[in-house]
Amino acid sequence: MTSATLRAFARAAMATTVLLAAAACGDTSSVSPHKTSSASSARQQKPTAEARTTPSDRNTAMDIRVTLDGRSVDAALNDSPAAGDFAELLPLTLDLEDFHQTERIADLPRKLTTSGAPEPRAPKAGDLTYYAPWGNLALFYRDGDSANPDLLILGHIDADADRLAGADRITIEAAP
Repeated sequence: MTSATLRAFARAAMATTVLLAAAACGDTSSVSPHKTSSASSARQQKPTAEARTTPSDRNTAMDIRVTLDGRSVDAALNDSPAAGDFAELLPLTLDLEDFHQTERIADLPRKLTTSGAPEPRAPKAGDLTYYAPWGNLALFYRDGDSANPDLLILGHIDADADRLAGADRITIEAAP
C-alpha cells in the first residue's frame, strides 16, 4: 500500500470513530455556536444543515448551514461535547479530499475535545465525523464498516451520496 492509501485508511477509521462516539452521546441540550477566527492556510469554517439520518439515531441538537461546492444542504450537529467544540470553530470553509472511496476528509485548524464521547457507532452516509488521532473532519458518503472509538459522529448532512462523494469544498456556519 502507498502512504497515501494508508493515510486515507487511517483518516476513514478516525472519521468513523468520531461519528460513532458523537452519536452515542444522549444529551439533548442544544449547543450554541461560537465564532472563532481560526486560521488555516486554505481553510475557513462555516455552518452546515441537517442530514438525512433521523434525529433519534444521531441526537441532533443544533442546526447548521452547510454549503457543498456552493450549493446549500440541510444539516445539524448533535449534542455531544465534540460537536459543541466543533461549533466553536464556525464559520469554516474546508477543501475536501477523498479517503478510501468512503468519505471526504479535511484537516481542522485544531483538535477537538474527545471527553464525554459516547459509545462508538458505525458511521452512515451523510454523517459528519471527527477522527481524533489525526484531528480531521470526515464526511461519509458511504456507510462505514464498523464502529471505531477514535471516530466521533458530530452530526449529519442531508444530501445524496453522489453529491457528498463529489464535494470538493464544504462551508459550515451556524444557522441563523
